[in-house]
Amino acid sequence: MVKKLLILVLVLFCVGPSAAVVTVAAFAGPLGFCTTGSLTVAEIPDELTTATADGVSVTLEKRQLTHAATIITTGASIPGVGLAGVRVALMAALTESRLRMLANTSTYPESGSFPNDGNGSDHDSLGLFQMRPAAGWGTVAELMDPTYQARAFFGGTDGPNYPSPRGLLDIPGWQQLDPGSAVQAVEVSAFPDRYRNWQPVADAILAALTKPAPGGNSMDPGPVPESSRIVFPLPAGSYTNTDSFGWRTDPFTGERAFHSGSDLAAPAGTPIYAIAYGRVTVAEYTGGWGGLIVIEHTVNGARVASYYAHMWDDGIFVTGGETVTAGQHIGDVGSSGRSTGPHLHVEIRPGGQGQPPVNAVDWLTAHGAQPGDGTSAPAGCRTQVGGRS
Repeated sequence: MVKKLLILVLVLFCVGPSAAVVTVAAFAGPLGFCTTGSLTVAEIPDELTTATADGVSVTLEKRQLTHAATIITTGASIPGVGLAGVRVALMAALTESRLRMLANTSTYPESGSFPNDGNGSDHDSLGLFQMRPAAGWGTVAELMDPTYQARAFFGGTDGPNYPSPRGLLDIPGWQQLDPGSAVQAVEVSAFPDRYRNWQPVADAILAALTKPAPGGNSMDPGPVPESSRIVFPLPAGSYTNTDSFGWRTDPFTGERAFHSGSDLAAPAGTPIYAIAYGRVTVAEYTGGWGGLIVIEHTVNGARVASYYAHMWDDGIFVTGGETVTAGQHIGDVGSSGRSTGPHLHVEIRPGGQGQPPVNAVDWLTAHGAQPGDGTSAPAGCRTQVGGRS
C-alpha cells in the first residue's frame, strides 16, 4: 500500500503541466524517477496540405489548425488520453466539421453570436465534434467553446458530460479498438466507416503541430535503421497462446469484438524482448493497455510497429525515444489494464504505429523469428526491482 501511494504521488508530480510543455502521459518507476512522454505544441503553420486515406488532397488553414492545437493541448492535460486519444479526437473533428467551429443558426439562432467558422446544418449539431444540446452534450453557449467540446469528447469522470453521453475515456477498452472504431464508439454515427479515412490527416497534423519534449515520446521516430534479426518476444517454452488474433467474445463485456493482438500467457515476471532493432515511441502506463511499449522498426525496407501490453507499473524498462536492439529485455509480463491474468498482448502493425494490425504470431513465424533469450540486451540493462503489489 505504501509503495502504491508513493507511486501515485510521483505520477501526480510528473503530470503537472507547465506553460512550455504539454504532458501527454507520465509514469513513475520503482526507483522514484519520472519517465515522461511529453509533446510541445510547436508554431502553428499558416496551412497544411496532406491527403486522406483514399488519396484526396486536403488543405487545412491556420484557423483549423488552431482548433487542432486546442484539441491536442486539452487531451494532453487529461490523464489517460495520451497520443492515441488525441489522434482519435482529431479524426472525429476532421470528419464531423473539417476542424471548423460551426454554428447552427437555423436551429439555434443564438449560436451565430459566438465566434465561429461558418454555419452548419446537420440537425441541431454544433461545433467541432457536431455535438447536440438535445442529446445532453451541453448548452449552446458551452458547445460553442472549442475547449469545452474537446473536454466533452474526451469525457472521463472529470468530463463535463459525465456519465452520459459517453466520451472516449468512458468507452471500456477504447485503447484496443482501431482509431476509427474508437471514434464511432463516441460519435455513434449512421456512417461509422468514414472516420478511418481521416487518420492520415490526423497523423499529419500531429507531426506538423507537435514536437517531442526532451525525453518525450514521438509520433514519428524518423528514419529507423533496418533490422536484420527478428526475435520472438518471450523465451521459448515460457508461454501458451491463449487468445489469437481476430474476432472473439470479449471477456469483460461478453460481446463479439475484434482482438487486435495475440495473447501469450506466461508467469508474471517473464522477460519480454524487443522483436527487432528499433526506436521506442511509447513507454507508459495507460488504461486498457496497462503498461504499454510501442517500438517502430524497419523490416525488409518497410516500417513496422510492435506493441507490448499489460506490464505492471514497475515492469517497463525502456523510455520514449530510446533505441533498442533485437532481443533486448524491455519489460516483464504482468496483468495490468484490461487483463484477466498474467500474459503478453503483442501486436504487429505493418506501416507503423496506428496502422491496421496483422496476426502477430503468424507475422513473426513468417519472418523467421528466433527464440528470445535476452542475449542482445546491452550490459547494465535494468532489471526488475522488488516484487509486485
